[in-house]
Amino acid sequence: MKECLFIALIFLNEFLFAQTITTIKPVFPILPGAYQTEAYLPLLKGKRVGVFANQTSAIGNTHLVDSLQHLGITITKVFAPEHGFRGTADAGETVGSYTDRATGIQVVSLYGKKYQPNALDLFDVDVMLFDIQDVGVRFYTFISSLQGFLESAIQYNKPLVLLDRPNPNGFYVDGPVLEKEFTSFVGKQPVPVVYGMTMGEYAKMLLGEKWLDWKYVRKEDKQSTSLGQLLGFEEKHTNFKLTVIPCKHYTHSSKYVLPIKPSPNLPDMASIYWYPSTCFFEGTTLSEGRGTDHPFCIFGHPSFPDTLYSFVPSAKLGAREPKFKDKTCYGWNVFATNNVVLHKLNNTLNLHYLLKAYQLYPSKDSFFISTIAGGTQEFFFNKLAGNNLLMQQIKEGKSEALIRKSWQPKLAAFMAIRKKYLLYKDFR
Repeated sequence: MKECLFIALIFLNEFLFAQTITTIKPVFPILPGAYQTEAYLPLLKGKRVGVFANQTSAIGNTHLVDSLQHLGITITKVFAPEHGFRGTADAGETVGSYTDRATGIQVVSLYGKKYQPNALDLFDVDVMLFDIQDVGVRFYTFISSLQGFLESAIQYNKPLVLLDRPNPNGFYVDGPVLEKEFTSFVGKQPVPVVYGMTMGEYAKMLLGEKWLDWKYVRKEDKQSTSLGQLLGFEEKHTNFKLTVIPCKHYTHSSKYVLPIKPSPNLPDMASIYWYPSTCFFEGTTLSEGRGTDHPFCIFGHPSFPDTLYSFVPSAKLGAREPKFKDKTCYGWNVFATNNVVLHKLNNTLNLHYLLKAYQLYPSKDSFFISTIAGGTQEFFFNKLAGNNLLMQQIKEGKSEALIRKSWQPKLAAFMAIRKKYLLYKDFR
């Protein structure tokens, strides 16, 4: 009875919210998988649950962890991705494991020192649960975290329940496809920058295409792995069970507006829509807008003409040391030209500002940031692009049209693979 009342209150809240949008016709709001409690609670009851979650893991205004505890589910571990369980850490910041004050549950960081649970982490876990809001961009690291979580579930023979969420950039596919030699945590698989899949669909693709590292064991984790084997954990893949709880009322034509910002530097939908295009500036000497009110919508450099838009990056939550902190930069503010974010950027990845910035930059040899001179894989820009061709095309002054044309053969091949794993009606 308590469970039914709790669920009813959630849906009443969603219905009332929908009615505030319009009273002209019935509204059927998109509901993430976490809302379908009747579908996954039976899989969790009486089990010890390890939850991969952050601040976006919510049912209405209530965090998933709180909701599950209220419904009598035993949660023994919380696993956290980049930016941490509460979503406040800087990009790339190492976050250690700790006990969450609000819940008293141990939080294990899966970003920084390690990227997937080991035997000791899963010793008191019967079922692994994954619920994270992604943004559908290859170099946004949550899909890499998903891969590590899947690999551990298989390695330690734990069933995994994935609560699917809509992809806010799921209405198109575009960008260069990653090449194997440029694999990193900001890109593990041969997918384009914008891949047009939800986490549930992506997980099914990882399994179906056999892209997982089936016998993955971290070198620094050999001791705990041996202990896990002594405790009865067996590396059996054949019995692995993945259960995806789908969204309701979602298709790949949907323009889903996130109710919670997915990370500190994606504060609004404009940033989320521009992110696939302007995150490339992270691999250059330019500011990508961290330390401003509109990251990835504001970008530039101190050496650019002062007739351009001026801004001063400063220390902010999630960007304590942004590029050119407290220095005046000149560049562009595309947030100001919103117009419903240029009709969702016309469903394409935009290279206009990247090409323009390279043309304007006075010292071309230092435009792209490199840790080791001469090694193309050591350019962070190439890790973002997934190849070294895009950098070369920019240096050669190739047009956006020619660059985009070079992506098409691999994009077509990916689209054929992607189609096999879609859970929702496609955009075409």
